[in-house]
Amino acid sequence: MIKKRINTLIILLLILSATKLTMAYEEPKYNIIETYDEYEIRKYDDRLAVEIEYTNEDSGFQYLFKYIAGANTNSEKVKMTIPVTQSVKIEMTTPVTQSVKNGKMLMQFFLPSKFTLENAPQPTNKRVRLVVIEGGYYAVIKYSGRLTNKNYQKHYIKLENYLNNNNIDFIKPGIRATYNGPLTLPFLRRNEIMMKVIYNEKYKN
Repeated sequence: MIKKRINTLIILLLILSATKLTMAYEEPKYNIIETYDEYEIRKYDDRLAVEIEYTNEDSGFQYLFKYIAGANTNSEKVKMTIPVTQSVKIEMTTPVTQSVKNGKMLMQFFLPSKFTLENAPQPTNKRVRLVVIEGGYYAVIKYSGRLTNKNYQKHYIKLENYLNNNNIDFIKPGIRATYNGPLTLPFLRRNEIMMKVIYNEKYKN
């Protein structure tokens, strides 16, 4: 397991080592609907992504990286985009509740905007799949620092509190968005937590 994690880290270092990643890679477009002191509300359109379900013992990163490196039906190299996102796999019920399915997580790479579900190369690995991420409104908090669960949880709780204080309904779990690699100095890193918010008339353009 340790060897696998080291190999995954090496791959991540190679492709995400630049400190100015946002200048090098495409990022999904969004409109800022409202800005608060601590966070902002964004509106995203539908986005195409390649996705894998994984557990803590089985990192999904290497499989997604192999897809963009050519492990697809066209043997096509797909340009890396940012951010890389991670979230808990949930079961949709009525009402919406959070449920971890056998400890499963989701990791996603967004595909360049030139691709659609019809023309994107299909993954050759059955665990990897193309998905359309439904657009919507997201509360987003930015933070720097190390890529640790402790740092993530601290800002996750902050975002929840901000939303509750502003009477904004949201859907758990949050999404972890990573824009920089481990070689980027902690204070220069751009990390984000995205929380989907319930549609409200006040967020209309």
